[in-house]
Amino acid sequence: MKYISFAIPCFNSQNYMSRAIDSLLTGKDEVEILIVNDGSRDQTSEIAHEYMENYPDIVRVIDKENGGHGDAVNAGLGAAQGKYFKVVDSDDWVDEEALKRILTLIRNLEEDGEQIDMLVSNFVYEKTGASHKKCVHYRNALPQDEIFRWDDIGHFRLDQYILMHSVIYRTDLLKLIQMKLPKHTFYVDNIYVYYPLPHVRKIYYLDIDFYRYFIGRDDQSVNEKNMIARADQQIYVTKTMIDMYEMGEISSRKLRLYMVNYLAIMMTVSSIILIRSKTEENIEKKRELWRYLKKRDFKMYLKIRYGILGQTMNIPGKSGRKISSLVYSVARRIIGFN
Repeated sequence: MKYISFAIPCFNSQNYMSRAIDSLLTGKDEVEILIVNDGSRDQTSEIAHEYMENYPDIVRVIDKENGGHGDAVNAGLGAAQGKYFKVVDSDDWVDEEALKRILTLIRNLEEDGEQIDMLVSNFVYEKTGASHKKCVHYRNALPQDEIFRWDDIGHFRLDQYILMHSVIYRTDLLKLIQMKLPKHTFYVDNIYVYYPLPHVRKIYYLDIDFYRYFIGRDDQSVNEKNMIARADQQIYVTKTMIDMYEMGEISSRKLRLYMVNYLAIMMTVSSIILIRSKTEENIEKKRELWRYLKKRDFKMYLKIRYGILGQTMNIPGKSGRKISSLVYSVARRIIGFN
């Protein structure tokens, strides 16, 4: 049985994709690796097919026209045959011992006739040149060694929200809710991890450092210059998430609070990128984004706008924007992102 389908979206990934693939091959016959070649113009496809020839029972290749990261995830999900589904970016990798522990857990759940909707584990920022590797864990926020539900969760700190790096979803759940990410759009990983949440019933947290999130390439989407250049896409993703659910219809109070706080982070990221661009056009886009939230859901707007993040991002005037930018710079150094 294939317990986990790993989708690896690849675009011109010839120089680093092997590390991701090799780290997953240690799962052997209990995993399938779906290498999605998203219209690459280098040797990505040739490398992928070589892996498929060497590991025909584990590796499959999907060659497609370029549609962006989200469309590559869609293709991987559509082809997935494993019980659970995980996205691994081509410049990242996983810890091999942690993978064995995850497979043991899933195997034991299967033997007990149990299934979960979402498995959460830790991830590590593998930042080039950083002396300290930041690990994001959830041991203070999530129960351990048991299946739990949203009403059982605790408090999440600002630096430990569940991201694509830390989540494995049940494949049939994603297909049932018709998960489909936008084409040719960056930052859709936020949609991927956010949209399924109200449909998740059973959760398991494994306190292991599984995913290694590489940061250091100049062309990465999280590079600040790239984020500023793609600010309109960040705004689009944020608005899409705002429109996704009526918060009053989310039955679990704790899940509702978590989702509102996640949107607060999205508003903060969008705002600070627009602020740091230092153009009047983008400052106006920031104001428009907050007006959009206010018009869409006034109660949610009040919670986010007058929370600590919302207030920090909306200090008036040039001096206020400098303070907002300084707070962001400090947070970036502490947490270690982009």
